[in-house]
Amino acid sequence: MTTTEMVGGTGERRLTVRQAQLLDQLTEVFLAEGFAGFTLEDLAVRLHCSKTTLYALADSKEQLAVRVVRHFFRRATAAVEARTAGESDPARQVTAYLEAVAVELTPASRAFHRDLEAFPPGRAVYEHNTAAAAERVTAMIAEGVAAGRFREVHPGLVADTVTTLMSRIGRGDTARATGLDDATAYRELAALLLHGISR
Repeated sequence: MTTTEMVGGTGERRLTVRQAQLLDQLTEVFLAEGFAGFTLEDLAVRLHCSKTTLYALADSKEQLAVRVVRHFFRRATAAVEARTAGESDPARQVTAYLEAVAVELTPASRAFHRDLEAFPPGRAVYEHNTAAAAERVTAMIAEGVAAGRFREVHPGLVADTVTTLMSRIGRGDTARATGLDDATAYRELAALLLHGISR
């Protein structure tokens, strides 16, 4: 594949291979260090590219931040689904899903979460993806109920519980309150859910 070939992405303008690489590099920088303190010039120097190259990805720093956050969650969602796909047992599927979420969120530093909190468009992307993940877990539980593996539970309460705790984990609230790292917190969430719904 040459640098002029295009790579596609759902809901994204088509990218050259170089642009896709830059998007991945920006994601790593933002996850590790946050994004609020960077200017486009800072990022261009850091990534050894021109500001014009960055403007080809987005029209402003704010739009670039949103695009990178979306890219991160799109990539994370694909990885989580891939890790979960091989599980057919409902209990193992829920556990695998939440543990995979923990793995994907591990690189996201407190600086990244802090900047998301202070940046409404990025926060909206985060909340949308957290809600989608909670819906996915709720659907898995509903499938387990239908298969007779889980007892009947109120789907709205399960969704609200999962969304709330996933949001707290992502913001660092759970770590501050309990001392648990994110991966452990997600494993505990899976255990709590499964203990509450198993027959």
